[in-house]
Amino acid sequence: MVAAGPKKAITAPALEFKGWPRDRAKRREKFIRDFLLVPRGHGVGKPVKLREFQKEILRGSFAPGVRTALISLPRGNGKTAFAAMLGLAEMFVGPPSAEVLVVASDQRQANITMNLARRMIELNPVLAERVHVFRDRLYVPETDSNLIPLPAEYGALQGYDPSLQIVDELHCVTRPVWEAVVTAAGKREESLTLAISTPASSEESVMWDLVKHGRAGDDPQFYFKEYAAPEGCETTDREAWRTANPALACKEPFLAADALEAVRKTIREPVFRQLRLGQWTKGADSWLPFGAWEKLADPDRRVTEKIVLAFDGSASGDSTALIGCTVGPDPHVFVAGLWENPGDKRWRVPRTEVAERVKYMFDHYEVVELAADPWGWRSELEGWAEEHGSKKVLEWNTAHAQRMAPATDRLYQAVATGSLTHDGDERMAAHFSHAVAKSTALGDLIVKDKRNSPRKIDATVAAIMAFDRAAHHSKSTRRRVVGF
Repeated sequence: MVAAGPKKAITAPALEFKGWPRDRAKRREKFIRDFLLVPRGHGVGKPVKLREFQKEILRGSFAPGVRTALISLPRGNGKTAFAAMLGLAEMFVGPPSAEVLVVASDQRQANITMNLARRMIELNPVLAERVHVFRDRLYVPETDSNLIPLPAEYGALQGYDPSLQIVDELHCVTRPVWEAVVTAAGKREESLTLAISTPASSEESVMWDLVKHGRAGDDPQFYFKEYAAPEGCETTDREAWRTANPALACKEPFLAADALEAVRKTIREPVFRQLRLGQWTKGADSWLPFGAWEKLADPDRRVTEKIVLAFDGSASGDSTALIGCTVGPDPHVFVAGLWENPGDKRWRVPRTEVAERVKYMFDHYEVVELAADPWGWRSELEGWAEEHGSKKVLEWNTAHAQRMAPATDRLYQAVATGSLTHDGDERMAAHFSHAVAKSTALGDLIVKDKRNSPRKIDATVAAIMAFDRAAHHSKSTRRRVVGF
């Protein structure tokens, strides 16, 4: 065990690297092979044997001229341990006074990489007598090199001159933090920023921007390697698992298929695709499975039957939705009106236009009911009830979980079984992709991805209301027919 606290002077002679390859990748590969032992898990305590996919990543990242590298890799493929190995190699065989920054979502996560590096030092006495282990860093006096774990915070990344920056789980990093990372690099003749991450849960992320940049393949200073299952594959396809997970497919694998199967059974499909198959999904936290809503589009269907309207309104600068659903055995959901803030802080919902659209729907369709959330629109609701009949205007409080949770489940089941269609409106589809599932004792509710998020879900809320009330009226119609 390497002791913390005040350090004694290191008396061990400097390691000799005379005759070693001058190639950056080959030097690091040789150091890992000759000095490092597996710190935990499969093969613990034995010499590290880099798999071919790890060698490919190392050689691509440290190729001449490469300044930035991005590796998109599912969980369970040894990302953190590999990062620790590269950090230690940098300290011993990298440039003079090497500075290795390990940047992670928070300090605890960054410390995991440092602790793995510390354990590899402890396992090899040759390294243990040449490295000072401090609470917040590792230091090699003979090369004047440091390995420092840091949280992904803008202020924490200022004032460094790194030769190697390892960004663990880039999908957690914000744009300002990434900008701080890349502006810290490049001060040296030889430096590398290496990001290793699973895909983000949204395409609205700095990682997605970098993935697109890497896929273009036209930047010789940017190395990109992506491990992902084929698009459209089944989650049970074990060949797809092997494509996405090189630790499962390599010689002497260190990821077990039965472990993946156990995970697959216990998490939602989009999360499994993101974290274990390396795929980009429309929100791994999404309420609906990836692509489920889009598959049900029927834009050519004409609405001629009775309908229910549902209204979810905003009092000011948010979005407001008026969604319809047909009453009958083949429900069809459609946008009757959708008003969205174009990005102007001064924008307000055009109440007159909304009222005109409600009147138009009553005049041109056989509307059996308008269900509306009264918040901020009570005076309009009273006017609509007076104009179109109080029995046709129903107050529906979307914050009432006892009503909303069963309705949410009803629409989810209809989508999952393909028992409805919709008009294919891209705006409504976007609202569906933004909806995040929140589990409650009464069932799932849908919420935004975060408080005050610009990613709106009002059309989804209104669709849930419309579908539920249309089902209610459809049942009522059937009962009357049977009774007659």
